[in-house]
Amino acid sequence: MTEIGGSTASYELALPERPNAIIRLTWAAATDRGHRRSANEDSYVAQSPIFAVADGMGGHSAGDLASAAVVTRLAEVITEGFATTGAIDRALERATSDIEIVGEGSELGVGTTVTGAVLTLQGGEPYFAVFNIGDSRVYQFERGELKQITVDHSVVQEMVDSGLIDRTQAEHHPDSNVITRAVGFNMPPTADYWMLPLRPGFRLLICSDGLTKELGDDRLLHHLSAGLSARDTAHALVDAALAAGGRDNVTTIVLDVVDAPTEYEFHSTSPRSGGRTV
Repeated sequence: MTEIGGSTASYELALPERPNAIIRLTWAAATDRGHRRSANEDSYVAQSPIFAVADGMGGHSAGDLASAAVVTRLAEVITEGFATTGAIDRALERATSDIEIVGEGSELGVGTTVTGAVLTLQGGEPYFAVFNIGDSRVYQFERGELKQITVDHSVVQEMVDSGLIDRTQAEHHPDSNVITRAVGFNMPPTADYWMLPLRPGFRLLICSDGLTKELGDDRLLHHLSAGLSARDTAHALVDAALAAGGRDNVTTIVLDVVDAPTEYEFHSTSPRSGGRTV
């Protein structure tokens, strides 16, 4: 696996041309290969303004290289301050070319999921642009409520959307690991985006499916609402997934907005029908 960045107890950033408008963030990442995997094919980047988790597929070293290609290319577009969704798209395109080289000769193909958030500006105001390809997820916790922001690109999610099965059945469906979109596998990278305004007390969880396969929404809510620091929460979530079985690699990033300008009225883009509030 590849780890870029990690934990930061305090990070401050002023809005362009408004030096008195300060954003304060704190974040942490944690990962484990789990109890049943011989290698960790997850990778992450946790370095402002980009926070992302990639879950590699293709078997051991190939999956690891695929996820590493994504976070490495994302890290290359890190700049001081803010980034753009265009920079994310270009990084994912470069990672796709890297993965094609890694996957040469592979009969099953090589690829990775990726999900995350980029600190960006919209109309001069601070937002997280949440992005997703595959079935890793981003959740928002705010004011005691947990909301899944991303929508899985998977066969079972399409079945849920069409009304063939419900969400509980989807979690235990035999095709729950079959995804419909990825970075790699000779596919163009097509990310979905959601825009979330920054507010004090706002918390994001970015994670691979090794977490969500072991912990349901109630357990996620329990840990995110416990009042612990980002670092302690990220590690507690990984420990809980391991205690629940740890059948897959598990990676978490917890990102907290400690302070942000509040005198402006922001608007967020709502998740499509697959988005859920707990």
